[in-house]
Amino acid sequence: MAEWDLAAGWRFAGVACGMRNDEGRRDMALLVSDVPASVAGVFTTNLVQAAPVKVSRSAIADHAGRGFRGVVICSGNANACTGTQGLADATEMRTLAAVRCSAPEESFLVASTGVIGRKLPMETVRRGIGSAAASLAADAASLGHAAEAIMTTDTRVKVSTRRLENARGAITLTGLAKGAAMIGPNMATMLACVVTDAPVDPAHLKTALTRAVDRSFHCVLVEGHTSTNDTVFVLANGLAWPADAGPVDAATLEAFDQALEEVCRDLARAIAEDAEGAGHLVVLEVRGTADEQSARTVARRVAESPLVKTAVHGADPNWGRVVSAAGYAGVPFNEADMSLEIDGIPLFRAGEPVDFDARAVSAHMRNNRRLTFTLTLGSGPGQCTFYTCDMTEEYIRLNADYTT
Repeated sequence: MAEWDLAAGWRFAGVACGMRNDEGRRDMALLVSDVPASVAGVFTTNLVQAAPVKVSRSAIADHAGRGFRGVVICSGNANACTGTQGLADATEMRTLAAVRCSAPEESFLVASTGVIGRKLPMETVRRGIGSAAASLAADAASLGHAAEAIMTTDTRVKVSTRRLENARGAITLTGLAKGAAMIGPNMATMLACVVTDAPVDPAHLKTALTRAVDRSFHCVLVEGHTSTNDTVFVLANGLAWPADAGPVDAATLEAFDQALEEVCRDLARAIAEDAEGAGHLVVLEVRGTADEQSARTVARRVAESPLVKTAVHGADPNWGRVVSAAGYAGVPFNEADMSLEIDGIPLFRAGEPVDFDARAVSAHMRNNRRLTFTLTLGSGPGQCTFYTCDMTEEYIRLNADYTT
């Protein structure tokens, strides 16, 4: 079992209830706090939004991000484009999870992932929530089961944790995510949830999560598709410190913010690495722009280029595809200031091609699953780390046959 740090006062479960065609595959997850927690969420920007997105967003707003006890998540069915029945089913999921966990009826959030346009099989859902509630435990195995239960076409669980030592008590962050395709900036068909025992209020959680998501889940792309169910939650129950420990100091909040960003980055990178059919994880380091947003815009344009992605798949060091994609990103720069390297190997420098051994670079690309492209556009302070992957025949096969 992996060495994961578990936030105090949190229990986990993941069970198989029959939501999916794969017999015995886990498909219902619960994450439950022993005491009420603060919460913040970031959701899809797609105008077509799944029922659980609407229900959870409203729940957070209605309760000012306070008093939540947990999250219930099902996989195999997105509960998206399902009308008023979908909203009723998502609401029932959160109510039933709360009741089964002996918590107030409105104290749970809900998320779903899977195929769009199919009604939830509610008898199966009810059975699964009951089974998950009976299986809750505060151990790494149960965390792993929960992470497995939210997977769709993922090939591995995605978990990241951090532990911060503090004189008043250690603070732990425990995060899990799913995602392998329909992944684009502004999130995509991905779910992520970070639970912590830190004593952080909803307002600060929202600020910290927004910043962390901007630098992680907004910097990952498989094919650029923004889905209907994208959700990231962070919940903080405050059990790391005694109730009379006093307010959180600025240094602790800063350390917490950094740890949250690191957890989100780990999970975002794991999503790109596990992309459907991918043979390569591509890390795009864009530097020298006027600001961070400009760097992110350039990285996005390069990452979403089918020509760049297919060149990586074919181990073709065709640097012209990268520099031309940067050129139509809409970010001003001087071509003479532009340079490109792959894993430290210069291909283009100061606006001029570099004489390199194309066969050797091609072999390097073919033999290394992780490749880092460093694109420098000037001397400005803006920079960004962005994660993408190559595009393969297997990706096309998986998505051509997804529902049939």
